[in-house]
Amino acid sequence: MLIDQIDEIRAALTKTGVASSDFDLNPEVELPPGRTLRPAGVLAPIVLRNNLLELLLTKRSSALKNHPGQIAFPGGKQDKDDADVIAAALREADEEIGLPPGIVEVLGTLAPHETVTGFHVTPVIAVVRDAFDIRPEPGEVDEVFSVPLDHVLDMTQYSIQSRRWRGQQRHYFTVPYGPYYIWGATARMLRAWTETMHR
Repeated sequence: MLIDQIDEIRAALTKTGVASSDFDLNPEVELPPGRTLRPAGVLAPIVLRNNLLELLLTKRSSALKNHPGQIAFPGGKQDKDDADVIAAALREADEEIGLPPGIVEVLGTLAPHETVTGFHVTPVIAVVRDAFDIRPEPGEVDEVFSVPLDHVLDMTQYSIQSRRWRGQQRHYFTVPYGPYYIWGATARMLRAWTETMHR
């Protein structure tokens, strides 16, 4: 059963995905032509807990300048020493939550996501094959938690909400779970994954 789920995810990721962005629900936003986006990679680590597949996510430190306290994937911008965005995602997951790259099996990637902060983010979907000691990076990560994979891959769990941002009403996806308000870029990338699974 669980092996079948992993195989389904792996097969879905071979399909050509549609790129997403923080502006999908805000078509009135005019993006500057010729803008330069910085490559980045985030890791969506699937773990087995209580005979269920769950997804690890982080709650960013409230002390951070950008997106404080928000729910996010471990990951970050591609450095010059990273071979590609997959390597960047694996390195950042090791640094942010203590996930050793050697126990991670990459299943595939989603189409890149453009963020409002100017990043071209590639979500890397992976399975964590062994247990590991979660170590949140002080100053960057307040908490590491998991949500059932079935929850975030269920289209009915998503809603569209809005708030004022820089003087304009901005719409975005949400997929809350318990006390965790998952929204913005993280929710949009999860929604793209969900759409890929149902194509």
